[in-house]
Amino acid sequence: MENILQSLIQIIFIILDLIWYIILAQVIMSWLINFGILNYNQPIVLQIWNSLNRLLEPLYRPIRSFLPNLGGIDFAPLILILIIIIVRIILQNNFLI
Repeated sequence: MENILQSLIQIIFIILDLIWYIILAQVIMSWLINFGILNYNQPIVLQIWNSLNRLLEPLYRPIRSFLPNLGGIDFAPLILILIIIIVRIILQNNFLI
């Protein structure tokens, strides 16, 4: 039973790491688009951008629902990264791997 629990915790860590990297890719891509390095009108850039948004929007939506409107600043990725860090700490401290 303990091995199954450890395996599940490791799978959760992999999923959290994957979400972390997808968030990081979206944040970097948004900077590159805003600074004019990537052209939003190119089909591949548009396709990648839309795919990243479709993946992350279900995670951002609940966070954005309780955040105040700050104009053009979106803190949802930062808060989601903090949540991932907190979940990892809780799992590491309570389920020794």
